[in-house]
Amino acid sequence: MEHEEIILHGHRVSYRQAGWGPVVVLIHGITGSSLTWEEVIEPLAERYTVVAPDLLGHGESAKPRGDYSLGAYASGIRDLLAALGHSRATVVGHSLGGGIAMQMAYQFPERVERLVLVSSGGLGRDVHLLIRAAVLPGSELVLPLLASNPVISRVDAVGAFLGRLGFRAGPDLHEMWRGFSSLADAEARAAFIHTLRTIVDPSGQRANAADRLYLAQDMPSLLIWGERDPVIPVSHGVRASEQMPGTHLVTFPESGHFPHLDEPRRFGRELTDFIEGTEPSDIPEARMRELLREGA
Repeated sequence: MEHEEIILHGHRVSYRQAGWGPVVVLIHGITGSSLTWEEVIEPLAERYTVVAPDLLGHGESAKPRGDYSLGAYASGIRDLLAALGHSRATVVGHSLGGGIAMQMAYQFPERVERLVLVSSGGLGRDVHLLIRAAVLPGSELVLPLLASNPVISRVDAVGAFLGRLGFRAGPDLHEMWRGFSSLADAEARAAFIHTLRTIVDPSGQRANAADRLYLAQDMPSLLIWGERDPVIPVSHGVRASEQMPGTHLVTFPESGHFPHLDEPRRFGRELTDFIEGTEPSDIPEARMRELLREGA
């Protein structure tokens, strides 16, 4: 599908939209774009209205100097859906997108019918050394050299380097390469550093939703994880499922950090079965107040 564009708050937001029916929004991870969902958009569009945005700072969207916090991203997704005429959606987030999806469910529960987290950030401290290294002091000086055209053009060398860091040939390696290549653009690189430093420090992930997972007990939730994920370990998903009553955890034994690309057909089936087998969330304000007091 071709990108469509809309101007929100003075900035260009690129997105893909297809299908009809209940709305499903797909939120990509850091350095990614809506392209990461290309294998699953068309099958899902047979049943649902699928919206897959390029987050600000990513893909074909604008890359302004601004707020790249999880809260700002969540507000941006809400505003995009509202501008497109969608009041509610099943929200699916991968990696960074999972953190945004959780933030959206927390900030705007009336907008979120179901929550689906795919190899999600924000559920524990552990994260790959490569991600932690990118937030070290001086990384903004090193990244332009690493992401320069002469370096990027050496696909075999970069592939070997990523392979030594635990990324297998296939979707993991391809998506990491594609994301790394995007950092050749100075504006994308600045957005990457600003985003990453809001959620990660040299010791691991800073953003952690563990203390608020109890709020999701009334919201249908699905966790999907690759058992061979080298970026965020599957143990995060196991632990989160234990803290979110009624949540269903599905693991893909042969998949890495991108289960929707490793096994797109199974991913589509799992997501469809989950949507068809659950009722949309409807959490009254009084119930939210009760949950907050119970968790105090």
